[in-house]
Amino acid sequence: MLTAELVKPRLHKRGDELRVALLNAADGHWQRSAAELIALFQQQVGQTWGAWQDALAAYEGDRIDYVVVRGLAKVLTDSATFVACEPPLPPAQVRAALFARGPAFTAPDRLQSPTRAELLADAASELGLSPDQAEALIYADRRANAVLVDVGPAWTPASLITRYNLELSRAALYWADGLQVTIHDTFKDFWRYLKLFKLMSWTTPRGTGYHVAVDGPISPFVRSTTRYGRQLAAFLPALLLCRHWEMEATVHLPQFDQPLVYRLDNSAPLTTHFRRSGEFDSRMEADFAAEFEAKFGGERGGWRLTREDEILVLGDTVMIPDFALTHKQDGRRALVEIVGYWHPDYLRRKVAKARAAQRRDLILLVYEGVNLAKEKLQDVPGEVLYFQNKPVLKQVMAAVERAAV
Repeated sequence: MLTAELVKPRLHKRGDELRVALLNAADGHWQRSAAELIALFQQQVGQTWGAWQDALAAYEGDRIDYVVVRGLAKVLTDSATFVACEPPLPPAQVRAALFARGPAFTAPDRLQSPTRAELLADAASELGLSPDQAEALIYADRRANAVLVDVGPAWTPASLITRYNLELSRAALYWADGLQVTIHDTFKDFWRYLKLFKLMSWTTPRGTGYHVAVDGPISPFVRSTTRYGRQLAAFLPALLLCRHWEMEATVHLPQFDQPLVYRLDNSAPLTTHFRRSGEFDSRMEADFAAEFEAKFGGERGGWRLTREDEILVLGDTVMIPDFALTHKQDGRRALVEIVGYWHPDYLRRKVAKARAAQRRDLILLVYEGVNLAKEKLQDVPGEVLYFQNKPVLKQVMAAVERAAV
């Protein structure tokens, strides 16, 4: 991720709003600069991180747009793999042997003896190394000596500029007091990443979607502001997995004397690099959807099957049932959750959520192989159906008719 000094110059105030100065991916100047940086970076394979920094400094020269150049280079560097060499001895051991011999000087005299070369040779002999080997090992574990082995993605000028724009946009959240997000679809991926980044949030239904308040790094509930701010910023690409969303944050930038409002929505010219989850979490779910489509899809039935289109808000967590069935005529709905083979802890959490939901329109389809005794589900208000190999669709549809509201 971009550091603060690479971000602040690209953040501007317009009224009470924060604007991020993104690059135009079609601009010829930035296309050429990005292409040159990519080529320069690819030439560094097998060279050290320090050598890459030297090459970058030489390329940068006296350019006045160095902040952007360094930002583009940071994106390249962060996506690459640098590997420390495998030394015959730990560098810390070499340093300890050398430094234990006391101060060293370039040339000896009556008051300053011995020389650095003499101390190095003496320590090397003790460690079974040549002086040159010992010299090379002293700081072999420092980042500057790590070797570039993989440049990462197959960058193009356009993709590098696009990723840089995303990094700028997310880094503006380093100084946010929280996010106010409204999402209307792709709920599972949103909550998957919210949980992955360990962000605190509160959810309430709003219209056809949900409003999610996420605490930011300068919230009174957050103590480790820098680390949490990076987590909040790192989460932003997850929003881009949603098709329809709006975000608003209050940002307290050090260079401005008032908080600014930072707004983004699904029309922003940003592209995520986060992976979207698969359409189904298990073969059972995929088979259930396929069977429903074969028997009741299109105009053949009175019900429409949709995937994960409703969230059940349960205090500080949520439950997203696998399917929803909506009657085409009267709009009645029932939710379906397939409880397949999972770890016992997962099952306990699943049952706890089903119990907390207190929804009579929630139908649990429980695989008998999970050994989930019926008495553990007695206080779940909705329908519970057990199956041996796969859910019996006829029984499921009968339960839907009974439970739908």
